[in-house]
Order: sequence, then C-alpha cells, then structure tokens
Amino acid sequence: MIRVGIGYDSHRFVPGRRLVLAGQHIVHDFGLAGHSDADAVAHAIIDALLGATGAGDIGQLFPDTDPRWRDADSLMLLHTVVQLLRDRGADPVHIDVTVIVEQPRIGPYREAMSTALARVLGVTDSSVSIKGKSNEGMGWIGRGEGLAVIAVATVEVR
Repeated sequence: MIRVGIGYDSHRFVPGRRLVLAGQHIVHDFGLAGHSDADAVAHAIIDALLGATGAGDIGQLFPDTDPRWRDADSLMLLHTVVQLLRDRGADPVHIDVTVIVEQPRIGPYREAMSTALARVLGVTDSSVSIKGKSNEGMGWIGRGEGLAVIAVATVEVR
C-alpha cells in the first residue's frame, strides 16, 4: 500500500546562528530560530513521513521542552524517524520539498541537500526533489523575516 503525508515548517531568521537546511550549511547572514538546529527542511520531511504513517508529529517525538533536543542535528532526528517507520513496516519512497524563501537562493545547494537527505532516507538521489521558490516580496517571507518549507512524502507500507 502507498501512503502520502504532507509536512510544513517555518522559522524566523535570527542573527548569531548558522543556517542549516537538509543538513547543509547554507551561506547567509542569519540562521533560523529554534530549539534544535532549526533545519526546517528536515522538520517538514519528518512531519510528512509521520503523517503518511499516522505516527504523530515532530513535537510529540522531539518536544522543544526536552533539553535532549537542544541544538540537535535534525538529520539525526530524521534518521530516528526513518527507523521508526521501518519498525512499523513502512519505507520512504519519494520526498518532494519546496523551500519558500527570498534569500538565500536554494539552487546552488540543491544537489548536496538531495544527496544528504537520500542517504538518511535510504533512497536514491533521484527520489528526493528540492525546489526553491520566492514569495515575490509578499508577507513575512517576502520581507526576509524567515522561511517556510512544505514537504510531501510518499511511503510504501509492507
């Protein structure tokens, strides 16, 4: 059986933090506010995978009130979720991600992001799609206050 889940995450830009997306350091003047490393790409994928399998959400598994997750590597969190899915008889098949941000541009990092995610997910690079979109100057994203990520996960349940 094939199941699909949708994940969303957004974070404000803040000074003094590295910007990490899909486990990659992205050159930018600001990082993202958050309890863990604030990797919004990994977080949206986690919620999409959990949604596809009816396994809750990221806040249930890794609450921001738990000091264990302070500055946690979100690819490690994603790896944990992939193992949870496999234990439940499900395997990631395809991930489609859209990063909505004015700056920085995602294009130069797309390949490294896809490769890093594919390695953690146990799929081929071609099974991970990463797209960058601007918000055409509209709203909080358009003003450069932060970014948002939408992820769709396709999962095969054995």
